[in-house]
Amino acid sequence: MTRNLYDEATLRSLIDNFTNPISVVQEGRIRMANDAYLAMHGLSREQVEGRSFFDFLHPEDLARLRTRYRLREQGMLAESDPRRYVLPARPGVGPRELAVHVQEVELEGSGFALLCNHLVLGDRPSELEMAERLVETSAKLVAARSEEAVRRIALEGFQGVGLAARFLVRQGERFSPLEGFEEALALRALSEGRPVFGHFETESTAVYLALGTPSSEVLWVVGSQVRPSYGPVLELFAKVVGAALLDARLLADVERSRWELSSVAEVARFVALPEPPSPEDFLARLSLLVGAEAVVLYGSDSPEGPPGLVAQVGLEPAQVEALPMPRGEWLLAEMSARGVVLSSEAEEREWSALSAGRLVRSAAVPLLLGGQPGGLLQVLRGASPPFSAEELRLLGTLAELLMMLLEQRRLRAESARQLTDSRLLLDLARTTATTLEVASILDVASDFLVKLLDVSNCFILLHDEQAGVLRGAAASVTHRDFFRGLVVPVDDPESLAARVARERRSISVPDLSKAGSLGRRSLVQQLGQKAMLALPLTSREQLIGVVLLDDIRRPRLFPTAFIELAEATCGQIALAITNARLYESLWASYAELAAARAEMVKRERLAALGELSAIVAHEVRNPLGAIFNAVASLRHLLKPDGDTAMLLDILAEESDRLDRMVSDLLDYTRPREPIRQLEDVARMLQDAVEAAWKQQGSPSHITPTIEVEPQLPRVPLDRRHIRQVLINMLVNAMQAMPQGGGVRVLARRELHEDRELLRIDVVDQGCGIPTELIHRVFEPFFTTKAQGTGLGLAVVKRIIEEHHGELSLESTPGRGTTFSIRLPLNQPTSPP
Repeated sequence: MTRNLYDEATLRSLIDNFTNPISVVQEGRIRMANDAYLAMHGLSREQVEGRSFFDFLHPEDLARLRTRYRLREQGMLAESDPRRYVLPARPGVGPRELAVHVQEVELEGSGFALLCNHLVLGDRPSELEMAERLVETSAKLVAARSEEAVRRIALEGFQGVGLAARFLVRQGERFSPLEGFEEALALRALSEGRPVFGHFETESTAVYLALGTPSSEVLWVVGSQVRPSYGPVLELFAKVVGAALLDARLLADVERSRWELSSVAEVARFVALPEPPSPEDFLARLSLLVGAEAVVLYGSDSPEGPPGLVAQVGLEPAQVEALPMPRGEWLLAEMSARGVVLSSEAEEREWSALSAGRLVRSAAVPLLLGGQPGGLLQVLRGASPPFSAEELRLLGTLAELLMMLLEQRRLRAESARQLTDSRLLLDLARTTATTLEVASILDVASDFLVKLLDVSNCFILLHDEQAGVLRGAAASVTHRDFFRGLVVPVDDPESLAARVARERRSISVPDLSKAGSLGRRSLVQQLGQKAMLALPLTSREQLIGVVLLDDIRRPRLFPTAFIELAEATCGQIALAITNARLYESLWASYAELAAARAEMVKRERLAALGELSAIVAHEVRNPLGAIFNAVASLRHLLKPDGDTAMLLDILAEESDRLDRMVSDLLDYTRPREPIRQLEDVARMLQDAVEAAWKQQGSPSHITPTIEVEPQLPRVPLDRRHIRQVLINMLVNAMQAMPQGGGVRVLARRELHEDRELLRIDVVDQGCGIPTELIHRVFEPFFTTKAQGTGLGLAVVKRIIEEHHGELSLESTPGRGTTFSIRLPLNQPTSPP
């Protein structure tokens, strides 16, 4: 090719006559440039000439254009068509696309140079720039852990694209007043679920975006450049913001629930110690949980009596002496209806004066026993922070546990003082405390009551509130199997147990032969009962069940002391049942929390893997591109043969394998939302089989066949994704038959679990999968192949799950493997 020969002055004079940007590049540096080129970059001649040509390229174009420039210098790039690249943004001017025509020239005394003629094709669309900026903001929203962070990041994102924004929440039927805000347009955006554009003053346009959150929140965006073409971008970003807000609220709810449950569990274990803690120990533990400076417990022997100090933590002796007692009478009946009561301004001033400003705010909780006032718990802290709703809810629960603790201590003292059989009651408590299974507790309790009270039999029925019946749950050893199947309606007028359940009081029948309607005559005669005592099992006014004690030896008068002892024992049994049920409920809650935590960990791991994959793709693929180009150049320059050709082939093959590994990793970690359209299954299967066949080099020793049910309807699915699934499975099937065989692909309709599904089977005649490895084939990075990445079937499983389908396999070692895909036939298609 002939090059034009110029001296430097002539060439500079020539390019200065042109109005479009022109530069002369020699050895990778700008030798000279005309005024239009300088104006295009907004720089002076001293800032341009002599610098590297690559300093003025967009970072994403650098690798591509460096390679092109090197090839041109080597004489391996001869096309003369204009090439396009992106001009980087500068202050006030966004990125622009250029078309560059390159002509080789020769300068006197310095040799070869490139004459570059630039044509500005125009600015990039502002919608595209905004979309790119908001996508960057969306990536930050994924890592936001709170609503405050989500809102801050979203507002900063809008500010970054030159827009102002506000979050507005509807309070009742109206939004908070704001200048320029049109409430009718906001309500319209909420009802229609789409962006609604309005006007703000005369220079800017406002758009109202519904976030889709339960609080009916609207994002109000204002800017001088807002126009309807921005609608899809803004709508999509608003949905991302709404989803981020919902995720942040869910995370906060989970954290609050976990905190409350762990706090209650900690105190419950503390209360359930074999030796109940003192009130002071309980108050000290409570003050740590709610961050209190001081806690005071008031109590009285009776609701009518004056309140007095029972226990306190955090107060100085002088403060205890000046402690203001609750004003007037107890007022606990009113407080029980109101729940937790916060301090008034006058009370806060009084506490502040008493404690020199250390104690200001207080929250008072009534302690109720059987619906009757039994004490008052008051928690105090400084001026800040105020009590949150979660702390007040936890305080109410802890007050119930405190009342349980106080009641336990009262019962212990009363039992030690009044009952000579307290040791046996303690034995029962220790026995039932060794198990947290309700059935075991009831069996032990029924046998224990027979021994403790010297009766013939004991029967325990548990209340089924939903069914309105009492169900036989346990009995002493003589009638244990018979009694478990007994069911007594609560409204049965002939049943003594039903009457006790309705009236919630103990009833004794000294002589059943004279009792008339108190008891089922057939059952009394069958068991030979002469006397009976029936007692309710209750906990916090809730009916748990009924205990029946009988004597088959003789009629018997049950004295008051006997009934009190029996009632005290039943109270212990009811408490054990309540604790066992609470324990079961807590374990169920722990299981739910563990599942939620496992799901969060899984999501975080996938997110981290996605970030790692992006880094790998960026850091590995650029060198791979250079390796591919270098191998191609070496083959062109060296014309290799023998060992050199073999080594170059190995280098190309291993580089290609590394590129496929990066692609597999990205396929697995990249989130994908299926775009479902009605597709012809037969054509899709034919296409997948042909692609897999070619990918394996059209092996002649393998015979693929396709069988499709006649009149199979078109199925809503993402053709590209399902095609990838089928190719991965077919390639695995072909690779499993090194000695040859047949691969069958079958498609048909199937009714599975009351759903009509499309079933696709891929059947091979290969070596099969060992039984001990079947459960691992879908795990990421698990493979038995020397060249595999272990991601193929993991990607398959993920795509099928994204289609709400199912994936299963059956394999017999030595006889082959069948992979089965089930996809719903009636899913809605994606919008166009």
